[in-house]
Amino acid sequence: MEDYLVYLYLCNMYYLAYGFLYLASLLPFFILYLISDFIYILMYYVLGYRKKVVVANLLLAFPDKTLAERERIASQFYKNFVDTFIETIKLLSMTETEFDKRCTGDISLIKAAVAKGRSIQLVGGHQFNWEFANLFYSRHVGIPFIGVFANVENKVFNRIYHKFRSKYGTILIPNSSFQRQMIELMKQQYSIILLADQNTDPGKAYWLNFFGEPVPFVIGLHRTAVKNKPVLVYYDCQKLKRGYYHFAINEIVEQPETYTPEGLALKYRDFLERIIHNQPDNYLWSHRRWKHVYNETYRKQWIDTR
Repeated sequence: MEDYLVYLYLCNMYYLAYGFLYLASLLPFFILYLISDFIYILMYYVLGYRKKVVVANLLLAFPDKTLAERERIASQFYKNFVDTFIETIKLLSMTETEFDKRCTGDISLIKAAVAKGRSIQLVGGHQFNWEFANLFYSRHVGIPFIGVFANVENKVFNRIYHKFRSKYGTILIPNSSFQRQMIELMKQQYSIILLADQNTDPGKAYWLNFFGEPVPFVIGLHRTAVKNKPVLVYYDCQKLKRGYYHFAINEIVEQPETYTPEGLALKYRDFLERIIHNQPDNYLWSHRRWKHVYNETYRKQWIDTR
């Protein structure tokens, strides 16, 4: 009985929260962006949300830039950060026509690989708006599309996130059960999108320099590419203006099996640095990318060659 009451409570809360957010999503973009501007002022100037982390990250990544330049990047980062969540709400009611107008990209090379029976492994970083990137590729690639995600602690919002992330058919897999479920999914032609630039267990990672400072990098993404031989597509999410994005192919590796996993990890690092340099305010600086400190216990995991 108690479990049923909890289930009933969660259902009611879901419909209340979803109903409120859906109604909010019906507001025109210019009103939503006015709300975004207010939240930006509150977060950046009043609350200073994770501001010390952002400032420290930018100093590590861009020591040659002036203080004024880094402050401009930080300010625009916060605007992009808030816009991302406002735009995510808009996804609840956005039509396919509106989405296609706002999200563009040439995927002809991906389509050609799919037509040859190849699987696709899309590789990106946490650029804004990564939620649009998931939907753009799931809408256009044309074969089963897999997205790996971390569950949100709040069960109500976790269900809402699941709803819009699967809007165009994405098969969502929680990272806690990724390895088990992927064994079956990878027996057929598949496509998958992976963002592997978050912190990982430093004892089970490759260590290499990222913007000149040691950072642990995820191993599985690169080992899977060598083992399963999908076409690797490194894509760049370019923010054109508010609410408009272009997804550009930065590089394609048609035969990842000719690399070692370590070689692909280094290629991924170089790709990340390149796209971040091109549009530094369009990257998620509020997470602690340099959280873990390298020491001699990780020496056997060090793979950098520069």
